[in-house]
Amino acid sequence: MSELFNKAALRDTVQKYLSEAEKSLEIKSIDNEEIRTEIKFLLKQKNAVLVAHYYTEDAIQELAEETGGVIADSLEMARFGANHDAETLVVAGVKFMGETAKILSPEKTILMPTLEATCSLDIGCPIDEFSAFCDQYPERKVVVYANTSAAVKARADWVVTSSIALDVVEHLVEQGEKIIWAPDQHLGGYIQRETGADMILWDGACIVHEEFKAKGILDLKTVYPNAAILVHPESPESVVEIADVVGSTSQLLNATKNMPNETFIVATDRGIFYKMKQASPKKRFIEAPTAGSGASCRSCAHCPWMALNSLEMLRNALRDGSGEIHIPEETRLKALIPLQRMLNFQR
Repeated sequence: MSELFNKAALRDTVQKYLSEAEKSLEIKSIDNEEIRTEIKFLLKQKNAVLVAHYYTEDAIQELAEETGGVIADSLEMARFGANHDAETLVVAGVKFMGETAKILSPEKTILMPTLEATCSLDIGCPIDEFSAFCDQYPERKVVVYANTSAAVKARADWVVTSSIALDVVEHLVEQGEKIIWAPDQHLGGYIQRETGADMILWDGACIVHEEFKAKGILDLKTVYPNAAILVHPESPESVVEIADVVGSTSQLLNATKNMPNETFIVATDRGIFYKMKQASPKKRFIEAPTAGSGASCRSCAHCPWMALNSLEMLRNALRDGSGEIHIPEETRLKALIPLQRMLNFQR
């Protein structure tokens, strides 16, 4: 991996990219009935359906439910869209989610509230750098996390989500395979520890999950001693080690339904609280604290790019056709192979 994408430089690259996106957008969080009514009308007029990620704002998630759409993780968003008869999918999330939807549904129009909403894992794993990295280890299987560009997926043998990554890597270990993993080093390290796989890790991280601190969580645990600690595996090892449950967004959501605890300390994006509170209205959900050197308010328990999504931008995308996802067909077909491999494995 070149010096350009070491951890310090990656943080600078991510923050610069985010600052430029914020300057180019007037970020609003408008939740008024007039815009909601217009969106509902446009969804019907355009034969469109809204698919929203768990990390988007409550108003968008609520609207997805009200209009027959879905709130889900990135893979289920794309799968729901592929199986839906709508001609247009409006993907509220970040860019790689829209690209995944387009890979699986090339015949459909894929719109996003803004194409400026990306992901630190995605921009921290550029295709030229990553291809050169992979070329150094031609004997290894390339496994990439869903939080990557279509071009990076096209370079991979497997695409995985956090909910299926352990199973896929265990399968590859049984086949005697050695692995290149990208881009999240914390999720990769967790999988490596759990499976004993021979893995070379790309040095990337999520700017939200990397900021969670074990000490802060343990201090909070002394205030709420009966709380269960729920952790997404994109978090640092020290945070994962103190968790009661480690899992994907959907797995953490299920844990809150099934565990007897009345209080949960949650180390993932606070956008998930909408569905957690909906599923368990009598339970209490507390954001895991972030602090320490390099921490930024932009990354405190909420993805800054997810925050770029708004009802106003969603309306504009439907009305004007802005934010459309396009992928070169050659890239799409190559990326479809590892995605389909994962879907077949999951079945």
